[in-house]
Amino acid sequence: MTLRASLGVLVLAASLLSGCAALPALEGRVASSALADTGATRIGKAVVPLAAAHPGLSGVHVLLEGRDAFAARMMMADAAERSLDVQYYIWRNDSTGMLLMNALRAAAARGVRVRLLLDDNNTAGLDGALALLAKQPNVQVRLFNPFAARGARLLGMLGDFKRLNRRMHNKSFTVDGQATIVGGRNVGDEYFDAAGDVLFSDLDIMAVGAVVGEVERDFDRYWNSRSAYPLLSLVGAPAAPAAAELQEQADTLTRAPAALAYLEAIRTSPFVAQLTQQVLPLEWAPVRLVSDDPDKVLGLASPESDLAMRLPALLGAPTRQVDLVSPYFVPGPVWNARLGILAGSGVKVRVLTNSLEATDVIAVHAGYAKWRVPLLRAGVTLMELKRSWPREKDPKRKGMPGSSASSLHAKTFAVDLERVFVGSFNLDPRSASLNTEMGFVIDSKVLAQRMSDVLDTRVPERSYEVRLSPEDKLYWVERGPNGSVRHDTEPGAGVWQRAVVEFMSLLPIDWML
Repeated sequence: MTLRASLGVLVLAASLLSGCAALPALEGRVASSALADTGATRIGKAVVPLAAAHPGLSGVHVLLEGRDAFAARMMMADAAERSLDVQYYIWRNDSTGMLLMNALRAAAARGVRVRLLLDDNNTAGLDGALALLAKQPNVQVRLFNPFAARGARLLGMLGDFKRLNRRMHNKSFTVDGQATIVGGRNVGDEYFDAAGDVLFSDLDIMAVGAVVGEVERDFDRYWNSRSAYPLLSLVGAPAAPAAAELQEQADTLTRAPAALAYLEAIRTSPFVAQLTQQVLPLEWAPVRLVSDDPDKVLGLASPESDLAMRLPALLGAPTRQVDLVSPYFVPGPVWNARLGILAGSGVKVRVLTNSLEATDVIAVHAGYAKWRVPLLRAGVTLMELKRSWPREKDPKRKGMPGSSASSLHAKTFAVDLERVFVGSFNLDPRSASLNTEMGFVIDSKVLAQRMSDVLDTRVPERSYEVRLSPEDKLYWVERGPNGSVRHDTEPGAGVWQRAVVEFMSLLPIDWML
């Protein structure tokens, strides 16, 4: 069969499949909303007096380390008494994924109402485990923008590409309506420093106070949207033998030596001690939630409601300095022009993104690479995170699972050392036009200065600075304890990788990146 005939058969199969597999009706779905009057819960009793002392403000704590980020979620789930509202783009079927799912299950068994909303793009292989969770009392699981054909996702994507190419990229974890975690991390070993290969260098904000109510209302908006489908209406509950097998698989993952060692490291961390003793330092500041309309994935939201349209106004017009951290950075002509104008007017503009050796999506790097020369000509500073660098030895981590390489995954912007954005939004066309996103805008000179200090002190030895030669050729400067090294080709990347980037940069695919 010729290639053309094969493609024809594939398209025909996709069309037939999309015609046969339809999403269930939503008429029987029951709307729900965040629980009120949760101030008497254990977390409420700790938070309410603090919030009363800082009216209109929110207390924020930066979760920079992956293990602290996981510990915060586990401890919040264990402390929940009324509700857990959880929303993620990715939930892995691995050690941390199953440990956190067990924590949700245990909370529900105590009488806590659990609402779990997952984007369906990355749930392949999880239907059984999620159905097992969803059939438990006090638990509801919904899939956002789901695939109707559960076992043939690629064909489903081909048959309904316009809808399924749009995803919910939001991430939030809220307990008892009193404390929340919002940021860039999904749920999986690579996000919580529990994997043995790659760690995603990421960033979350744990918050209490005024902004938590905004997060809850936003969760309700997505939970009750026309794209949120009850899981059991799509996959059905597992039969008893299958349920027992699924539970055994989950238990095997969570009882493995690596998982037990990871949990022990979490229990003995200084962060856990601070959280347990209620002495965790909080920065109290004005915090605003910014989030896309869930109808964006259906192409029905107004452009004015897009986070990408509102974020610049919330951060304010820069006059001195702009720091951008975006793992998937595809500026396109609009942001190339904006950043160039800022740099040309005397504003210090710095961008940290992934190097070719560190990226996990080579197509995105190709979309970024074509803009390096014009950005550097305009005076923008470009830094690309290395895949690895020397790490400080920690005796507590001996024998522990850990990562030998890193990939940037944090999404944060700072303006004029005064305001910071932390969330799920990448500076790329996918975040701007296709996916839904969310995050916090925080008016905090302390956090903005801290971000600037990190870019000044820690990032230089962990990244390559991209520069432009007098001949208008790119080169990369690598700093180390013994001085600087110049690379005239992309460091850490082979000829084949560079050739793929060159080829993909010619394709008209930036709108999908």
